[in-house]
Amino acid sequence: MSFVSLEFLVFITALIGIYYALIPPKWRWCALLAASMAFYLLSDRAAFIYFLSMIVASYLLSRSIYNLKLKGAASSVQKGMLAAAILVTIMPTLVTKDLEYIWTSILNHESHHWIMATGMSFFMLQMIAYYVDIWRGKIEPEKNFFKYALFISFFPQIIQGPIPRYEQLHTSLMKEHRWDARGLVRGAQLVIWGFFLKLMIADKAGIVVDSVFSNYRTYMGGYVLVAGILSGFQVYTDFASCVSIAKGVSEMLGVELADNFNHPFFSISIKDFWRRWHMSLGSWLRDYIYFPLGGSRKGKVRKHINILITFLVSGIWHGAGIKYAVWGIMHGIYQVAGDMSADLQSKIYRILGFEKDSRLEMWGRRAGVFIWLIPNWIIFRADSVKQAAYMMLSVFTVRNPWIFFDDSLFTLGLEWKEWVVLALSIYVLMKVSIMQEKCVVRDRVLEQPLVVRWTLYIAAIVIIWVFGTYGFGFNAKDFIYAAF
Repeated sequence: MSFVSLEFLVFITALIGIYYALIPPKWRWCALLAASMAFYLLSDRAAFIYFLSMIVASYLLSRSIYNLKLKGAASSVQKGMLAAAILVTIMPTLVTKDLEYIWTSILNHESHHWIMATGMSFFMLQMIAYYVDIWRGKIEPEKNFFKYALFISFFPQIIQGPIPRYEQLHTSLMKEHRWDARGLVRGAQLVIWGFFLKLMIADKAGIVVDSVFSNYRTYMGGYVLVAGILSGFQVYTDFASCVSIAKGVSEMLGVELADNFNHPFFSISIKDFWRRWHMSLGSWLRDYIYFPLGGSRKGKVRKHINILITFLVSGIWHGAGIKYAVWGIMHGIYQVAGDMSADLQSKIYRILGFEKDSRLEMWGRRAGVFIWLIPNWIIFRADSVKQAAYMMLSVFTVRNPWIFFDDSLFTLGLEWKEWVVLALSIYVLMKVSIMQEKCVVRDRVLEQPLVVRWTLYIAAIVIIWVFGTYGFGFNAKDFIYAAF
C-alpha cells in the first residue's frame, strides 16, 4: 500500500476515526498493532508470514540473550548467543540479496525469485540494535510479545524508517494517546509536505533521470550533468517525502518518530552531510559498527580505516554488488580526505579572501559538497560501475552546451511547463529549508489566523493535485528506498 495512494488515505482516515472515537486511551496501542498488521498484510501479502516469523524469532532470541546475562553466563557464551541472533536475523537478507547477486550476476545462473519482504533491511537493523542494547545492559527486553510486535511493526516507519531505538519509540507507543487537535493538524502539515516532495519534485525529476540513465549512450555530456544533479534531488525528496508522511501520520496518532533528515544540502562537508542525511542509519552505523571497531580512539590511521569499513557496510546494506560497495567506499574516502585536508581547505578560503565562517564561505563549502556528491548520485542510480564511469567520463569528453539553450532538455520526458513546475518546486524546497534552519515553519503557520491557515492548506492540496505527478497523467513511482 503506497503512502501516496487513495487507498492509504482511506486507511488512515478510518484508523484515526476509530482510534480516537472508539478505542479507550489505555488500549490504543492495541489498535496500532492491529493497524500495523493490517497495513503489512495489505502491502506485502506474500511476505506476511515471513514477517511474523521474524518477529517471533527475534522476540525469543532477545529473551535468550537477556536470560544468559541474568544467569551470569560466561562472556563467550553471551557473545555467541548475540552472534547467533544477529546471524539468524541477517540471513534472509544475505540469501535474497547478496548470495542471489553472486548466483545470478557472477555465476550466471537463473534467479530463484525470492520473496523480498517490504522493509526487510530496515527492521533487520532495528532488531540487531535491540539485541546489542540488551547485551550491553542498556535496556531490558519487552516481556509482552504483542508490545514487542508493535515496536517492530509500527506501520508508518516499517517501509523506509526512520530506524527506531527501543527506548525512544517504545515509550512513545505505549503512552495513553489522547485527542490532540494541534498534534493532528501538525501531523497533517507534514503529510501535505510529504506529498509535495514526492509528487512535485521526486517523481518529476525521476522522469528526466530515468530518460538519461536508460539511454546513456545517447544522452551524454551536459545531459549527464543535469541527470546527476536531479538524481540528488530525486533521491532526497523521494526519501524525505516518505519519512515526512510517516512522521506526520505518527504525530496524528500521538506517536513521535525520530528525525531522519536535517537539510543535507546545507552540509559544509561530507562528514556534516552524514550528520544530516538518513540520520537514523548514520547513528546506527556509528553506534553498532564504527564505535565497536574502535572509533577514533586508536589513532588517525585506525580511525580512517574504521571510517572506510563503516561506509563499506553502509554500501553493502544498500544493495548487493560492486556498485553499492564502491558507492559506500567513495563516501568513506571523501570523509577521510576531508579530515586530512581540513587545514588546507581553510587556508584556501583565507587566500580567496573569505572570512572565517562567513556566509560566503558557508555557501562555497555547500556548493563544493554538492559537486562532490554528483558522482555518488550517478553511481547510486546507474546499473553498474561501468555505466557510471562511462557517463561521468562523457561529462568531460562530450561538449554539448547548446542543450541548455535550445529545446533539447524537453526531449527527456518533461515539457517546458513541467520544467517550470519542477524548478519552482525545488526553489520552494530550498526556501522552506532556509526558513526551517531558523524556526519551526509548522508552528509559524499555526500562529496565523484561521482563514490564512486554511487558505494555505487548501491551496497546497489543490496545487499538488493539479500540478503534481497526478496532474500530468503519470503514476506515482514506488519509493526508492523501499527497495532496500
